[in-house]
Amino acid sequence: MSKPRRLFDCLEEQLNMGSVETALAAKEDGKWRRYSTKEIIDIVDKLAAGLLALGISGNDMSIEGRDKIAILSKNRPEWIFLDLAVQKTGAILVPIYPTVHISDLEFALNDAQVKMVFVNDADMHQKVQNVLIKTPSVRGVYSFEKLNEVKHWKDILSEGKHEHFKHLTSISERINTEDLFTIIYTSGTTGTPKGVMLSHHNVLSNVMSTLPHFNLSKKTRVISFLPLNHIFERMVTYLFLFSGANIYYPENLDNLGDALKDVKPHMFTTVPRLLEKVYERIMSKAEALTGVKKKLFFWALSLANQYDIKKPGSYSYRLQLRLANKIVFSKWREALGNEVQFIVTGAAACPVKMIRIFTAAGVPILEGYGQTETSPVISVNGLKPEQRMFGTVGPVIDGVQVKIAEDGEILCKGPNVMMGYYKRPDLTEEAIKDGWLHTGDIGTLVDNFFLKITDRKKEIFKTSGGKYIAPQPIENKMVEDPLIDQIMVVGANKKFAGALIVPAFHVMKNWCKSNGIDAHNNEDMIVHPAVKQRFKEIVDELNKNFSQVEQIKKFELLPYTWSIEGGELTPNLKLRRKVIMEKYHLIIERIYQ
Repeated sequence: MSKPRRLFDCLEEQLNMGSVETALAAKEDGKWRRYSTKEIIDIVDKLAAGLLALGISGNDMSIEGRDKIAILSKNRPEWIFLDLAVQKTGAILVPIYPTVHISDLEFALNDAQVKMVFVNDADMHQKVQNVLIKTPSVRGVYSFEKLNEVKHWKDILSEGKHEHFKHLTSISERINTEDLFTIIYTSGTTGTPKGVMLSHHNVLSNVMSTLPHFNLSKKTRVISFLPLNHIFERMVTYLFLFSGANIYYPENLDNLGDALKDVKPHMFTTVPRLLEKVYERIMSKAEALTGVKKKLFFWALSLANQYDIKKPGSYSYRLQLRLANKIVFSKWREALGNEVQFIVTGAAACPVKMIRIFTAAGVPILEGYGQTETSPVISVNGLKPEQRMFGTVGPVIDGVQVKIAEDGEILCKGPNVMMGYYKRPDLTEEAIKDGWLHTGDIGTLVDNFFLKITDRKKEIFKTSGGKYIAPQPIENKMVEDPLIDQIMVVGANKKFAGALIVPAFHVMKNWCKSNGIDAHNNEDMIVHPAVKQRFKEIVDELNKNFSQVEQIKKFELLPYTWSIEGGELTPNLKLRRKVIMEKYHLIIERIYQ
């Protein structure tokens, strides 16, 4: 592969491979619509020329001077077409989460002075319409789905004339590797969104450093469902495009199971929350089993719980695990399409138990770590056993440096570190000192090689007795139990650590049924004495992994699952601790009465 300078060079790289017949694919009218490299190039150039004809450009190519275009859409080929086309015009794409809060949407459109917005469908269009009166810079809104009285994105394809195509070639050639590629507004767990500026070089360096970790080629099938507006999935998409892999977009998450069986992907990326949901569904079905089938399932699960990538175990153990893989875990692999070679997870901590069990079941889970500010990958576990360690986020990738500060904070330096925060030099100076990005995460280097994250610096709290508690390790351990779906440890300035626990209700229903408990709804279940006692036993057992001060002394069960829509989770499914503390303050007070 020649050394690319810009992210849109991926199309030229694909042509050099001899073109890819299914570079992108999505379901249209129940059938897969496939786009070849040549077709994508044709669409992207027409779209870029059309944007130029409509007055969109890089102008003087300064950060402030370049036009900004926003996108609110689910994953689909058109998302990639727009991303590539905007790059070639010299303008800047500003991706926004489809689930964005209306106030954050208004802020981003005004802060970036967005001129044009592309939306997925009527719901996204309505969201934009609600803020248009307060966002005067927006001159036009286009949709990917055909909507009445809304301009369709394909209308732009015919706008470009000969002079626009000629101008496009001239602009594209002048775009430098150090030029700004995108502005991504991080939702964060508190405060106003910050616009992270990433250059072509930032993201390209990440693509090229992670490519050797995975064996991708023109024969590789992947499925993409994590939001493209998050840098994790967007960078990985360029990883796929530069390697020529075939990218498939499912219609939605509800159809993901069918899409997996249909596409038979070799790999995909996910977040721990979705893996947990898969595991909970498996455990829910297991609880409903009877007799020999149930015994076989839990025998296989106990073997998987003992698996260690570094220690293969005795001959007897390996023989038993092979048998378990044949009669039990083969069904897990079938549900994923039966050809998955590995899954990459990031964005939040993944319970070690989950990684251990899935890997033992023939589906290696490779956990990585990074931030929007680092384009995003800092470290990732590899496919080779020497590049992998359970409980860590893997070795630091090539070209990136990591050091641990005196207070345990992870500092990062390298070509992947952002250009800075848009219009916020004060925040940039606070985050990057002497070239080192202060991540805000606490961690350590195991064997001076594997990076291990222990907590978020801002999330560590002190009890009234002056003892510090890091909530993340406790929460990560607790969610390993199939009955615990979500948990938040509390106790700042209190006498002891407490917790809010959201049960895995679909697993709990089966547990109640098999234990003769008649509970009609979630509210009935969480107040039943036998249910409360069962959760006490779970918490008491898992507490043994922690020191006296870290152990959860009291907890409250909640009847509803936390969600993005409810405001308790960020778009990449992290806890909004401040929101949860405010929303459930009366219940938290009950813990300490």
